Amino acid sequence: MDLYFSPLACSMATRIALYEIGETANFVEVDPKTKKLLADGTDFRAINPLGLVPVLRTDDGAILTENAAILQHVAETFPDSQLGAKPGLERSQLQQWLCFIGTELHKGLFTALLDRKSPAEVKAYTLDKYLSRLEHLNGKLEGREFLLDHFSVADAYLATVLNWSQATPMIDFSKYPAIKAYLERMRARPSVARAMGEEAKLFQAEMARHKAA
Repeated sequence: MDLYFSPLACSMATRIALYEIGETANFVEVDPKTKKLLADGTDFRAINPLGLVPVLRTDDGAILTENAAILQHVAETFPDSQLGAKPGLERSQLQQWLCFIGTELHKGLFTALLDRKSPAEVKAYTLDKYLSRLEHLNGKLEGREFLLDHFSVADAYLATVLNWSQATPMIDFSKYPAIKAYLERMRARPSVARAMGEEAKLFQAEMARHKAA
């Protein structure tokens, strides 16, 4: 399978999931600014017209977009990994968390804060509206190691999104001790540490490339 990714973007969640189960993929880096494949300069928009990662090309040639869909596909492709959830309530809870992370944290909270073009008043409004989501998450994580009763693709996604707090100093995780402890545990997990370490180096190279352009 081919995973089209950009360093430290939400696509890293799939890398974490694959490393968690001892699998890999053909990782194809996409420059988020130019929308070109780093390897050969191909226009990524020929693969995904929106120009957004992640995109997964399966071994059968099918193209999947949207993080939650890709993560669930990986979990279902490797059922023995237990990255997914059992049919019934647990599966619904997994989908619930993937939706919450994608809408309330990824798009709702972090997108505006990470956008360098966002006016200060937009960022202030975003914090005022969405910090309640962190309070909700903090309560849910109290006394829990993972979002479900085991590590799942939802944890891979949440760890990826919470890691963006390195670039959002306006979010103070000391106010959310359960989230802070959770992120520290996730960063120490071998699959997460490996993915973050590899993509941090690629991100630094990306920044240097953009600066030199």
